[in-house]
Amino acid sequence: MQINFSDISNAIFYPLKSWAEQSTGNWNLLIGFGFLLLMSSAIFAYVFYKKIGKEDERTNSIFLKSSYCMLWAIILCDLIFPKDYMWTIFFLFKYALTFLAGGIYLAIQYKKGF
Repeated sequence: MQINFSDISNAIFYPLKSWAEQSTGNWNLLIGFGFLLLMSSAIFAYVFYKKIGKEDERTNSIFLKSSYCMLWAIILCDLIFPKDYMWTIFFLFKYALTFLAGGIYLAIQYKKGF
């Protein structure tokens, strides 16, 4: 049995497309939420990047693993998000989720005491 990611993404995201196209208010709400998520995720990741400190032998592996988490978030979003419609909106959400994944990894390492 072969998994077709386009069928899965259409089943998940087509209702969102229908909702966003109902009015310009819905479209603006979706863009506004995505932009707020992107900015808050970037700030979140930056704050924990600064809290961990400058790069040295100890923190370098943490930053590399955080980048690895971000890479996996990009790959998973590329597999899941549709490419036929609303690709710019999903591009926004892809990088918002990417910054969030990297920031969460940094926060977990910071709370552990790295």
